[in-house]
Amino acid sequence: MKTAGREFDRLLGIMGVLRGKKGCPWDKKQTHKSLIPYLIEEAYELIEALKSGKDSEAEEELGDLLLQAVFHAQVGKERGKYNAASVIKKLNSKLISRHPHVFGTKKGVKTAAHVREIWEKEKKSQKKRESVIDGVPVSMPALLRARRLISKAKSAGFKWKSKESVMKKIREELAETAAAAKGEGKKRLREELGDLLLVTAAYAYYSGIDPEDALQAANEKFIRRFKMIEKRLGRGVTEKEMLKMWGGTKKRGRRCC
Repeated sequence: MKTAGREFDRLLGIMGVLRGKKGCPWDKKQTHKSLIPYLIEEAYELIEALKSGKDSEAEEELGDLLLQAVFHAQVGKERGKYNAASVIKKLNSKLISRHPHVFGTKKGVKTAAHVREIWEKEKKSQKKRESVIDGVPVSMPALLRARRLISKAKSAGFKWKSKESVMKKIREELAETAAAAKGEGKKRLREELGDLLLVTAAYAYYSGIDPEDALQAANEKFIRRFKMIEKRLGRGVTEKEMLKMWGGTKKRGRRCC
């Protein structure tokens, strides 16, 4: 069996050829910016493969995501800024420095929470950030970003005492949203809806649930149920009839799923 190192060197060689003078017109045309949509798409395809539990698909999608990293490293090399070797070297150094309890002299680290605390402190120190929540990408999906912000804030001591405390805040934000909906203007309603979504994401986090996953599951459930009544909706129905049909899909869903 070939080692990962040999296969990785072969991959770098292939990418060099693809970007070379006699390479592929499409590959040669790409830039960091033009590749961003593919990076995002490949990441989500990998997530789906991992969730499916199909190892062959996960293996393939891991390769596709690795290709994106190698592609960007090649573009960086051509610009004279960095290359695959420097990227890996920096990653190795980061892993060692942020795990002093494994590679250094720090002792007494026995829990995942403590490890996370060490990681965030090291990151803040090395990157010279003013806050632990600096650096959470703006381009992340909003619910996923909310979860990361809540998680990082918790590592710095901003913690809810219990899930019940968060639920109380949800009720408070729901009341404020309802009040804003009565005529305080769209801008105010947008703000209150945002607050409600954020504290809902916090409740999911403190319940050990990924809010992004929860909403995706709700989306899939909505799709299944909507398809059950879609054709009947086209005939023109009242809201009462629509809700009755929707209730029927919930009962059928419990029986079959």
